[in-house]
Amino acid sequence: MSLQGEVQEKTRQKVREPKLYHVIMHNDDFTPMDFVVLLLQQIFHKEEPEAVRLMYTVHRSGKAAVGTYSYDIAITKAQAAMSAARAQGFPFRLTVEEVG
Repeated sequence: MSLQGEVQEKTRQKVREPKLYHVIMHNDDFTPMDFVVLLLQQIFHKEEPEAVRLMYTVHRSGKAAVGTYSYDIAITKAQAAMSAARAQGFPFRLTVEEVG
């Protein structure tokens, strides 16, 4: 059944990409380097060579972005890493910053 005289409207919706956030790892003098490498491998899914490189970048520069994710994932990963460090008695700190 076809109706004559009908007007069809097309609705256009702009779909925005979600904002991205860097997880920033901060250096401290107490958290062991091998523990940091382990966190980078287990929580941030880095291969060992990249985890070691990132750990040394944090050590030398004071901080480094160790991953870029949507907000919820960035917060979850940062909190998981800090919780694991606290459980071992380390004052390890990560922050989340919007990209751009």
